[in-house]
Amino acid sequence: MPLLETVEKETGANPAWTILWLHGLGADGHDFAPIVPELLRPGWPALRFVFPHAPVRPVTLNNGVPMRAWYDLKNLDLDQRADETGVRESIAQVEALIEREDARGVPPERLLLAGFSQGGAIALAAGVRRERAVAGLVGLSTYLPMGSTTKAEATPQALATPTFMAHGTHDPVVPEAFGARSRDLLKTLGVDVDWHSYPMQHNVCAEEIRDLGAWMDRRFAAG
Repeated sequence: MPLLETVEKETGANPAWTILWLHGLGADGHDFAPIVPELLRPGWPALRFVFPHAPVRPVTLNNGVPMRAWYDLKNLDLDQRADETGVRESIAQVEALIEREDARGVPPERLLLAGFSQGGAIALAAGVRRERAVAGLVGLSTYLPMGSTTKAEATPQALATPTFMAHGTHDPVVPEAFGARSRDLLKTLGVDVDWHSYPMQHNVCAEEIRDLGAWMDRRFAAG
């Protein structure tokens, strides 16, 4: 499988950690690159931020218009929202990027897998299925796809992965209730979910970035 094209930003020489961050529907790897300086804190190790571009595919709910998407959207119902074939293809592509980081000297134990909206869905779905768990999962304004198969496919070590989830109370694209249902499912499986809710729509806010930075600070300290 060819590796996805990526945008990369390093905060220092010889990065000790990688943040693999997946964008939302219709965006690309450049979308969250400007967030790097807002997140950084004094004393953090050198980081490599990797922002991949999702493949271009037709999206049914957007009148079949081709755009960058991690999977097709055919239904707005939570249980049928994500096209399973596309989700599994994207999980495999993310796995390939994690393997590349391992080969570049950053093992999964020092990698945070993050994503916004569709990207967050892939981050959560990939993270709980890993045989070799990553250091942490981040799902922003998102939900867990393929919830009905998660229990059977998740691994004990992956379910022990610290997870940060955040959502806007006024989100018209991915209702907060979808994120809350996914949070509750993950918790029933034993996942330690650090949940945050903000008075915003389908976007990120300064308070959210501050809270995420504090959570990342704890991951680096633990690692």
